[in-house]
Amino acid sequence: MKLGFIGAGNMGGAILKGCVESGKFPSRDIYVCDKDPERRKSWEELLIINTTEDVDTVVDRCDIIIVGIKPDGFSSLMPEISSKWKTNKILVSMAAGISISFLEEYLPMGSKIIRIMPNTPAMVREGMTAVSRNKNISNQDMGISMDIFSSVGMAEEVAEDLIDCVIGVSGSSPAYTYLYIEALVDAAIANGMEKDMATKFAAQSVLGAAKMVLETGVEPQQLCENVCSPGGTTIEAVNKLKRNGFKENVTQAFQAAVDKSKLLSKKREG
Repeated sequence: MKLGFIGAGNMGGAILKGCVESGKFPSRDIYVCDKDPERRKSWEELLIINTTEDVDTVVDRCDIIIVGIKPDGFSSLMPEISSKWKTNKILVSMAAGISISFLEEYLPMGSKIIRIMPNTPAMVREGMTAVSRNKNISNQDMGISMDIFSSVGMAEEVAEDLIDCVIGVSGSSPAYTYLYIEALVDAAIANGMEKDMATKFAAQSVLGAAKMVLETGVEPQQLCENVCSPGGTTIEAVNKLKRNGFKENVTQAFQAAVDKSKLLSKKREG
């Protein structure tokens, strides 16, 4: 099973590294297409993989092709891909606003297509990837594909009509979390702590809280109540956040991301 990447930027590169480091995909069976010779050289030296500047080479030699380019590049790339396409191959897209039906218009009838929505923590193999498939992807195809995405964190199959929601809840949400960590760090610095120490305390606390949610099975609301002793420091802080509309602000930010995703999809398909 040969794996190809057309574009290996932040997200594509994270998945590429995860595949190699997981040991599930030998580096000799991985190809990366990039027009930049310096980036090709860097990938060759880092992971000892095959690189090329030719899209046709990747499409011709690989069984699964992951496209990691920006959405506005698909209209020019897809005709190039379709010229060499065979229906036993799997095309994977991670671009926001590019639907499965949009991709199907370019490829022969019966083509296998997967749409994913990963997030940036994939770079440290703690990502969350949503995976949607068209009707031509078999369970066996899906199993192989899930091996790829689970190499950089967790992966879950979702219906494509939930992709916009996924963008709000996991695709964009690391940015909300970074803002929260930044606010904690700034406040700690203002209270006399060095920046490096403040960053470590804040980030590790977020990491630990997230693991508590995933590993205990206890609802987040209950976990919050568990540390809010009456008259204590934590309940004082939580009540302040609530009075200032913390949850409402997060909900509105989530919805803004979802609405933007829907708008982008309409523009592509319109």
